[in-house]
Amino acid sequence: MSGQTSIEYIQHHLTYLTTGEGFWTFNLDTFFFSIVCGLVFIGIFYKVAKKTTTGVPGKLQCAVEMAVEWIDGVVRENYHGKRGVIAPLALTIFVWVFIMNAIDLVPVDYIPQLFALISGDHHIPVRAVPTTDMNMTFAMSISVFILILFYTVKSKGVTGLVKEYTLHPFNHWAFIPVNLLLESVTLISKPVSLALRLFGNMYAGELIFILIAVMYSANAFVAAMGVPLHLVWAIFHILVITLQAFVFMMLTVVYLSIAYNKAEH
Repeated sequence: MSGQTSIEYIQHHLTYLTTGEGFWTFNLDTFFFSIVCGLVFIGIFYKVAKKTTTGVPGKLQCAVEMAVEWIDGVVRENYHGKRGVIAPLALTIFVWVFIMNAIDLVPVDYIPQLFALISGDHHIPVRAVPTTDMNMTFAMSISVFILILFYTVKSKGVTGLVKEYTLHPFNHWAFIPVNLLLESVTLISKPVSLALRLFGNMYAGELIFILIAVMYSANAFVAAMGVPLHLVWAIFHILVITLQAFVFMMLTVVYLSIAYNKAEH
């Protein structure tokens, strides 16, 4: 925080490394860290799959097997169609989002300082947690939205999709505009709530870590208070990052189950 005021320090940590202009602005740090987290996920599961043993499993294999069995059980209870795609999708969502969220536990200055050391530019902004970027959370939730439409068409056809959003809750042609409005709001609220819930919780957590880090530049008494606060918030945040990954995964499964099994009206 050398040479920066508290406001400048906070603004620096809330600024993305971007390229492009206007609508075509891309947050490079979000791209980079989300891809890295995806590769970490693939690497861990590939390593476990290659070295799977029927004997006494290692700690990593045991953790992966527990995660796979647990999520398969969750999908089995909530999705009543074929689980060949849904179970792997749920597993991918949970683990990927969890890893992205977990970056928030790294002290806020470490990753930006590492990038500054590599690039030689100490003013380069880097935000390492992809899920604090609304673009990322909306990208994931829009993907879920597309899957909802796909599974609705898959289970009931295009005609069934049209009926579902025009003849419910009032099964009369005169109420088609009202039905379409009500059902469209319900449909659109699903990806919006998914994206904003994950973004809001992770952004708030990141901001609290930054505010605690600001305390270290104050007098000795305030700086000393920052250490236990940092520890307490980090321990509590472990629950937050896990819960948010679970909620995003769980709601995705539930929404797809509703889309696939919703009765004709």
